[in-house]
Amino acid sequence: MSQAEDVQAAAQPRAWRGIERVLIEGLVLECRIGIHPHERGGTQRVRIDIALERAELPGAVDDDIRNAVCYENVIGRVRGIVADGHVNLVETLAERIADALCAELPIERLRVRVCKLDAFDHVESVGAEIERRLEPARPARAAGRLRAIAE
Repeated sequence: MSQAEDVQAAAQPRAWRGIERVLIEGLVLECRIGIHPHERGGTQRVRIDIALERAELPGAVDDDIRNAVCYENVIGRVRGIVADGHVNLVETLAERIADALCAELPIERLRVRVCKLDAFDHVESVGAEIERRLEPARPARAAGRLRAIAE
């Protein structure tokens, strides 16, 4: 192939498939969580980190919030789950968050980390992280489902 043919071939549009990752990091909430008697009488701070992934298609978002995962609605959903009542384990809280987001969003992969921030004086945090992979979401499924639930 000549240099001119190489340049012409490189100029042709190429198909691609990317990953769109939405991050919510450092969401700190008061939570009723824990197995010990001193934890059952009040709340303690937890930090929640979430990573949501879905296939990125060329032009799919088009600068329109209706085609994107809305951070505000995800945070509202997480706040609602935390407010539902006492849980014993950070693993349980992470699973509840993951279950809700996997059911309500067109995502293919999710990571949820829940950490207690004040459990021990000598460590920054203790917690658990779960990751889920789902079958690829159908493109027609809108991110608006969570929007309606959060409102």
